[in-house]
Amino acid sequence: MQQIIQKLPSVQAFLFLLLMSFIPPPGHADTTPTGLAIMTRVDDRPDGEDRKSLMTMTLINKNGRKRIREVRNFSKDFGKDKKSVMVFLKPADVKETAFLSWEYDDPSREDDKWLYMPALKKVRRISGSSKNEYFMGSDFTYDDMGDRNVEEDTHTLLAEESVDGHDCWKVESIPVDPEDMYTRKILWINKDADMIVKAEYYDKDGLLKIYRALDFIQQDGFWTLLKSEMDDVVRQHKTVMEMAKTEYDTGVKDSLFRVSTIQRGNIR
Repeated sequence: MQQIIQKLPSVQAFLFLLLMSFIPPPGHADTTPTGLAIMTRVDDRPDGEDRKSLMTMTLINKNGRKRIREVRNFSKDFGKDKKSVMVFLKPADVKETAFLSWEYDDPSREDDKWLYMPALKKVRRISGSSKNEYFMGSDFTYDDMGDRNVEEDTHTLLAEESVDGHDCWKVESIPVDPEDMYTRKILWINKDADMIVKAEYYDKDGLLKIYRALDFIQQDGFWTLLKSEMDDVVRQHKTVMEMAKTEYDTGVKDSLFRVSTIQRGNIR
């Protein structure tokens, strides 16, 4: 290269060096992933063919008063789609209440969701604007409870930041649908686990909620969430989720994920 520069006039030599400064050397191409690639990795993170867990849900109001609920969860993959069911075990006023969800990989197909209320012996279908309602008094909406398709948002990588000692990608996700409840989300994704460890939810008026993954481990080869919280900064209300036990690939039956099954109760 030195011989090439020596043969060029001074101005051309300067321009040549300036051009070469923008060309990365061989083997040093920029490997920074795009926002879409990062969120696709989050969506594709392996977690077995089926999962079951026992969870404690603690609802905390602005005065610090707590309501504690015990919930059993089941979920299973059906190809690229996923079905899940949650049934409340305690306390008595919500016992046997069940939430069934069928989540489709096709972003043009609306997910199916049902809530069974034992006191009324009735199944309520959750659709349309009802998806923005809060689930069982928690700080999660029915839509938050689902597995959002990556293509429902546009994703932009903003930065690389540390959150609670975790090396993270910081991504902004903006809904494609202008009628979405949230105008944008800011997500922090753990680089090692491909897991969202913090999320901020915004609407046109500003910050609504903050989600945090408080504890997670690698169990049976899968990254497993142990404790999380959703803090509603507007309502001054918080929901803490703690997993007492999680099991993978136990052979959960397909029949568990039917409307008729949640109506009968006794889901185990």
